[in-house]
Amino acid sequence: MSFGFLGIQFGWGLQMANMSAIYSYLGANADALAILWLAAPVTGVIIQPLVGHYSDRIWTRLGRRRPFILGGAILASLALVLMPNCPAVWMAAGLLWVLDGTINASMQPFRALVADNLPEEQNAQGFAIQSLFIGLGGTVASALPWMMTNWFGVTSEGAGQGHIPNSVRLSFYIGAAAFMGAVLWTVFSAKEYPPSDSELAALRARKFDWTLGLGDIFALVFHLPRRMWELGLVQFFTWIGMFALWVYFAPAVAKNIFHAAPGSVEMEASGSWSGFCFAAYNAVCFIFSFVLLWGTKYTGPKLMHILCLAVGALGLASVPLAPDKYYLLISMTAVGIAWASILSMPYAMLAPSLPKEKVGVMMGMFNLFIVLPQIAASSLLGWILKSYLHSEPMNALVLGGASMGLAALLTLLVVTFKKTGVESTARGMAGTH
Repeated sequence: MSFGFLGIQFGWGLQMANMSAIYSYLGANADALAILWLAAPVTGVIIQPLVGHYSDRIWTRLGRRRPFILGGAILASLALVLMPNCPAVWMAAGLLWVLDGTINASMQPFRALVADNLPEEQNAQGFAIQSLFIGLGGTVASALPWMMTNWFGVTSEGAGQGHIPNSVRLSFYIGAAAFMGAVLWTVFSAKEYPPSDSELAALRARKFDWTLGLGDIFALVFHLPRRMWELGLVQFFTWIGMFALWVYFAPAVAKNIFHAAPGSVEMEASGSWSGFCFAAYNAVCFIFSFVLLWGTKYTGPKLMHILCLAVGALGLASVPLAPDKYYLLISMTAVGIAWASILSMPYAMLAPSLPKEKVGVMMGMFNLFIVLPQIAASSLLGWILKSYLHSEPMNALVLGGASMGLAALLTLLVVTFKKTGVESTARGMAGTH
């Protein structure tokens, strides 16, 4: 069920590690980077709830979730091929909308697929396995440009201001092939539980929804489980921290560690090393996922998540203390521990509180608590950086660390929930039964 996440993370990994560098190659200023990333969260707001809504309400020869996984993968792979060939910033920004939207469409059903197929007591382990594949895929994807240059001798003749290096181009082509191949494996090897005859008859009897699902989604906002709101607050501050990392780590390393000028050889070297650092935290995510598989049996997902977020906060805040590029790997180790938990523990805590017939749409709506902070960060971080942080990307990373530390504290407020046919300690599920 989770192998396709290996491919999806090639898409995310290449995007997260390289988009700021691609924008810089095409002439964008550091103050504009956050707003240029706005495509990513906005498409998530729209795509994930809609895909979840529709995947709850269909049944095909490929099942309920897999048609969306496959369709998104095809379009995302095409976008990966096109991205490194963009000649201008505005084209790269536009294509990012397409890339992010299609990756979201392919990724969202994977979360619901695990919730559909696993019993409650295996939720934490199931989502930890997804983290394992995400970490493995992200490790390779983030390091691909560095590997192209240092292992395979790919030259970057003609690279510089206005030109994207060959190492980045080849990495995106490889990522497209890996994305498609891994998703095809899941689509054609995984199984889904079919609906009963009565459920199937109800699906077929549904009338056409002239709101295209938006009416039902908006109505659900007022009937979300209390657990989702509590975890949503945690997610809000967690993802501000991660967004700061993705947007400002590469320019911070270029400016403060490599002292690189735009279009210089040092600029390409800093971009490759930033990608290598992203690969490092994804590698730690992969390794630490095995700890999650074992450790959550004893700690439960809540305590594990608190500890991991605290470690990640320290990792982000420590980046400015690195005297050279190698010390950055220590910070990335801490971030990788948090990343493994971010990708799994909130979903493990959330899944038991969701009604079976609305798992897809509610998992998609939970994504709002990921994308809304990114929209806020995209809109405000550039202004905050310029007005209060002296246009220093390193300061944005410290702010991200503080935000993640606050998320760790807010996790303490998440109530205990155990599905027993009725709610136990969690309340506020009115309208979801």
